[in-house]
Amino acid sequence: MGTNMVIRGATAADAGHLVRFINMAADDLPLHFWQKTVGPDGDPWAYGQERAARATGNFSYSNAWLAQVQGDVAACLLGYLADDVPAPIAPDTPPIFVPLLELEALAPGSWYLNVLATYDAFRGQGLGSALLAHAEDVAQGLGRDTISLIAADTHHDARRLYAAKGYAEVARRPVVKGDWQVDASEWILLTKSISPAAA
Repeated sequence: MGTNMVIRGATAADAGHLVRFINMAADDLPLHFWQKTVGPDGDPWAYGQERAARATGNFSYSNAWLAQVQGDVAACLLGYLADDVPAPIAPDTPPIFVPLLELEALAPGSWYLNVLATYDAFRGQGLGSALLAHAEDVAQGLGRDTISLIAADTHHDARRLYAAKGYAEVARRPVVKGDWQVDASEWILLTKSISPAAA
């Protein structure tokens, strides 16, 4: 990877990129949910962008970093602290999200890496590896010693990268599809232990 790659914190102005990365990382599940939220006449992308542009919330720009190559946005990392004591899954939670929440709850107190995605034109340049290294710096800076993430069983390239970087499988849950069109059949929770930051 050349010296033309920089990693910077995302801003509200990056919301358009963030929603594309968020959607890419989860095989159109966010778009599927946003469409249901806004209804048949609403704009799901605008809804997603409005959420990403907020200063708070898990999918806020404040939890995201972008890799730029020669000034162009190329890849995204988004993550946040998992609850030390996971809350019970609310009874009205859409079934499609239940297995994901069950897996997240198996890594309490970790830094949860929710999104790692690269635009097609920039793949194979080491951006994923650079952002995973950045994730470790962020987690250490927050005093966490574990990073967790969830990948689909169909995310073969991503899973190879995670394995190469020391992530290990912890558990699996079947994908609940409903009317969401996706090839994946299982969600896989992966974690990596990291050294806490020096005092």
